[in-house]
Amino acid sequence: MQNAKLAAKADPSHKTVIKLSEQIAVGGQDLLIVGGPCSVESQAQMEEVASRLVAAPVQALRGGVYKPRTSPYAFQGLGQEGLEILATVRDRSGLPVITEVMAISQIEAIAPHADVLQIGSRNMQNFDLLKAVGEVDKPIVLKRGLAATIEEFVMAAEYILSHGNPNVILCERGIRSFDPYTRNVLDLGAVVALKQITHLPIIVDPSHAAGKRELVADLARAAVACGADGIIVECHPNPEKSVSDARQALSLEDMVSLVQSLRPVAAAVGRSIPMKAGANVRLSLV
Repeated sequence: MQNAKLAAKADPSHKTVIKLSEQIAVGGQDLLIVGGPCSVESQAQMEEVASRLVAAPVQALRGGVYKPRTSPYAFQGLGQEGLEILATVRDRSGLPVITEVMAISQIEAIAPHADVLQIGSRNMQNFDLLKAVGEVDKPIVLKRGLAATIEEFVMAAEYILSHGNPNVILCERGIRSFDPYTRNVLDLGAVVALKQITHLPIIVDPSHAAGKRELVADLARAAVACGADGIIVECHPNPEKSVSDARQALSLEDMVSLVQSLRPVAAAVGRSIPMKAGANVRLSLV
C-alpha cells in the first residue's frame, strides 16, 4: 500500500468522519444504517419505504435509477423520473439518498437529486469515472469489485481522493468464489484489514453478498461485530414483486427488526445506533 498516500492511515487513531447531511454522518461512534429497494419503481413505493424506515431508524435511503444489469433485457431503471422521485422523497422525509452513477455523462443529472453517489462494483476500476467523481462535491460510496484485491480496492479509492474529493466511503459487498450457494462471499476479513490500513469509513452490503434474504440479518450483525461503520441493505414493500434482486430483498418489517437487533451488537463493540434518524427528519411523509 505504499502508493496509497491519501487513503492510508497516518496513525492508529486516524479516521475520517463523512457527513451525508447536516445531521447524518458515517465513521464516528454512530453506525450508518441505509435501507431501500434495489430499484426505484414508483413514487408510492419510495414514499412507503421512507415512511416505514424513518422510524426504525435508518439514516439514509438507497434506490437505483440507472441500473447495471447482466442481461440487456432486464429492467435498467427509471432514469430522470427516478431521480425526481428520490429528490421528492428526500425533501418530504428528511433522509439523505444514495444512488448509483454508471457513467461520467450521468453525473450532472444525478448530483442535484442525490446526497451520495455510488460507484458500483462493476465500475470500481473505471478510472475515468473515478477521476470524474473525484471532482464532485458529494460523498462517494465505492463498492469493492467482484474479484478485486484489497490493494486494488484501496487504490481505486485513491483515484477519487487524488482528484480532490476526500469523502470516500468504502463498501464491502462480497467477492466471487467457486461456491454458488451464496451470490458472493462476504469478506469480513477485508473489513477488519481495511480498518487497520485506511482512515476511510467502511460499510457492508450483506444483501449483494448473500443473495438470499434469510442470510442477510446474520451477516449484517456480523459486519457490525467486526467493526464496520454501517450497513446498506435492500428492502422492499413487497419483496417478491421487486423488479430487480427480489430474492435478496427484505420486507420493510424485517428491515425494522434488523435495525433493532443490531443495537446490542453495536453496544458490545462500543458503537451505537441513533434512536432517531436526525433532528430534521420527519416521522411520516406528507
